[in-house]
Amino acid sequence: MWIDIQQNTDQWLDLRAGKVSGSSIGKIMANYGKAFGEPAKKLAVNLAVERVTGKRIETEHYTNAHMERGHQEEPLARMLYEDTFFVDVTNGGFYDNGNTGCSPDGRVGHNGLIEIKSVIPTTHYATIKRGGYDPSYKWQYIFNIRESGCDFLDFVSYCSAYPEKKRLYVYRVEAASISFELEQIESRLSKFEVVIETIINDIK
Repeated sequence: MWIDIQQNTDQWLDLRAGKVSGSSIGKIMANYGKAFGEPAKKLAVNLAVERVTGKRIETEHYTNAHMERGHQEEPLARMLYEDTFFVDVTNGGFYDNGNTGCSPDGRVGHNGLIEIKSVIPTTHYATIKRGGYDPSYKWQYIFNIRESGCDFLDFVSYCSAYPEKKRLYVYRVEAASISFELEQIESRLSKFEVVIETIINDIK
């Protein structure tokens, strides 16, 4: 179910309580094929508590200069993307699928998503040379396609320090090309849910 809501509001934070999200899926997919690491185990405890109480855990959100720059420059990257590809990007909202959900940076039509990363020159250069998306966010992109059911996700790297005509780099991730990775997520999530249920039983 898609909900038209603004990110980072109290209502948005409440919707995410107890759910595996795009920002947390990387912790679960780390060390795939092996036991869950400490970040995933801590995530499981927090999600279990939120599911039992029905309330989100209040935490202070970490931020730094790079993250603040990203928030400020995201609208610029969005407009440049729209002008370059002659499309309208609408609010990403929140895709709620019970125990999972995601919040893309925007929706492109009814079958596409956009994720914007405002980056420093070295990161932008490396991404362009790689000719793909930034692997640091691989599982977030694939998970967002899974949650939304969309056909594609456009990864956008934006660097305001770059020459004007080179500030935008876009790489499209097609749903049809990630069937293996989607199977990996399904397998890992099923095991992770067992961990959460065990913790919930311990709490109760």
